[in-house]
Amino acid sequence: MRKDAVHNRERLLRAARELFADRGLDVPLEEIARSAGVSIGTLYNRFPTRDALVEAVFADRAATVTELAERALAMDDAGEGFAAFLTGVCELQAADLGYNDLAARTVTVDGDRGFGLMGQILERARRSGHLRGDVTLTDMAFVVWGVAATVKATSKVAPGVWRRHLALALDGLRPAAARPLPVPPMSTEQTRAAMREC
Repeated sequence: MRKDAVHNRERLLRAARELFADRGLDVPLEEIARSAGVSIGTLYNRFPTRDALVEAVFADRAATVTELAERALAMDDAGEGFAAFLTGVCELQAADLGYNDLAARTVTVDGDRGFGLMGQILERARRSGHLRGDVTLTDMAFVVWGVAATVKATSKVAPGVWRRHLALALDGLRPAAARPLPVPPMSTEQTRAAMREC
């Protein structure tokens, strides 16, 4: 890329990061281009779709989530590791409304390293007696979706209240709170379909 093209790309990414963080992923692309000081045509030359822009803005988050998972697995106490992982992911959501939207729309349901590590975190917490035995990976989508909705609704009026929501959810995932669940967990396909509706 030419030097001016690289500069424009960086300006677009910076503007998108700031606007997404403050207002979520539905910011008009025209507003992002205007904030970056470039034309909408320049934005589309660099990022042909909104998804391409979102992917570039949040490319570092997958690595961060993987690091959180690896740290959780390295903790001696599996229950603390499970709680620390979920808290870390939710902290990322709370710090950036754009990432919060992305997390709610793209909870990984299979196929990547983060999903495998998350499965290990859950299994380890179950085996150690810190997590009820009937919790599945697809159930974790509910935790992410719930916290995402809380973050979105309260970020301007009570920014830390998501921690209360997460603490309530974590208490409900402990074996001592377990009661028979009324329906089976969603399948991977059902989880994907539900996410498309977000």
